[in-house]
Amino acid sequence: MNEQPIRPNSLEARDIATIVHPYTNLKVHESEGPLVVTRGEGVRVWDHEGKDYIEGMAGLWCTALGFGEERLVEAAAAEMRKLPFYHHFTHKSHDVGIDLAERLLGMAPVPMSKVFFANSGSEANDTAAKLVWYLNNAEDRPERKKIISRIKAYHGVTIASASLTGLPKNHEDFDLPIAGILHTDCPHYYRFAEAGESEEDFATRCAESLRTMIEDEGPETVAAFIAEPIMGAGGVVVPPKTYFQKIQAVLKEYEILFIVDEVITGFGRTGNMWGSQTFDLNPDIITMAKALTSAYLPMSAVMISDPVYRTLVKESEKVGVFAHGFTYSGHPVPSAVALETLKIYEERDIVAQVRRVMGRFQERLKGFAEHDLVGEARGTGLIGAVELVQDKKTKASFSPPGKVGAMCAKFAQSHGLITRAIMDSMAFSPPLIITVDEIDDMFDRFALALNDTADWVAREGLTG
Repeated sequence: MNEQPIRPNSLEARDIATIVHPYTNLKVHESEGPLVVTRGEGVRVWDHEGKDYIEGMAGLWCTALGFGEERLVEAAAAEMRKLPFYHHFTHKSHDVGIDLAERLLGMAPVPMSKVFFANSGSEANDTAAKLVWYLNNAEDRPERKKIISRIKAYHGVTIASASLTGLPKNHEDFDLPIAGILHTDCPHYYRFAEAGESEEDFATRCAESLRTMIEDEGPETVAAFIAEPIMGAGGVVVPPKTYFQKIQAVLKEYEILFIVDEVITGFGRTGNMWGSQTFDLNPDIITMAKALTSAYLPMSAVMISDPVYRTLVKESEKVGVFAHGFTYSGHPVPSAVALETLKIYEERDIVAQVRRVMGRFQERLKGFAEHDLVGEARGTGLIGAVELVQDKKTKASFSPPGKVGAMCAKFAQSHGLITRAIMDSMAFSPPLIITVDEIDDMFDRFALALNDTADWVAREGLTG
């Protein structure tokens, strides 16, 4: 890779001078600068110098319909002209928000009663936590407030949602997690199963560990459990066989609410409209964002069951108001874009499209398991990851973690592919509109990057 110095007054230099970048080493960024993307079409984006890249992450797991979908542009423009802003506060509403709520409830994976709108996955999960606390106060259970998440979970970056997130860097020096948030085992079979342990036995152990945590904390203090059907930013961790069946049995036994975070898995990513359908989940609360608008505008939603809603009604009557909401909750313009997105999913049968191509996606993805640098290739539908290891036999990780993954992402970018290094796991989550030929092109580019990485690892003396 040829590293070019950053030119004064270039877009890169102006970026460094003005923007604080999320999930970025800010010191390194001062010398390396950004990739400046200026346009997109289909599954590709172009930088400001005209180079094209396959967007192997659909941006941030989110641009489901790819770039340049004119129907979404027109939906936004039309609503902007008609009603550029309104809200849902104090008995107010608007037609497009009502239409969207009805549509979401009609397509829910299990019966749901009401929708609360927010603006990001973080806000949706933060809201879910607040609803759980509010609900238990309504039920005169002030001690029942603890929420159990999982190690390596990702649920957002607000104070509550970052606490639910089970990644150390999201807690370190932010004084998190807050009290009452617990983290049980990560269900990553490749990393955490014991020698000779089957997937089913590992799943049993995870469920029994959850049970032990509940008993140790006191069942009367545990309010809810939150989980992604597939862990995203924790490394694309696919649950082992029977995992959710056994976890849900424990939750049912102790009457613990189940919050399912569908922010990444909702709207077709796993080969069903919802990850809850793929893994046979029965949530009380569902959070969603990202593909809700194909990421064209910020929007998220929380769907709640009727028992949850009825309890909220009771408490708001006592207090006098349900005092939660955001200025942009259910903003009419993102609502219109979301409605049009859902119409496109239905008209083009996006789930069938995913099913048509996901076999090739998984075949190519899991083919990398034979590479000397790869410990595990894992995934479902159109989401997956390739985990890079120092030693295939022992599963030993590279040290320091993340260094090799970051280099692999750089090599991929040099070959015109944008992927994401989650420590040393290389993630893939392309737009759902991707074709078989584009899948092959994407993974051909990754193969070049993987070989470059192996050569670099050898030069650096990082092999086992």
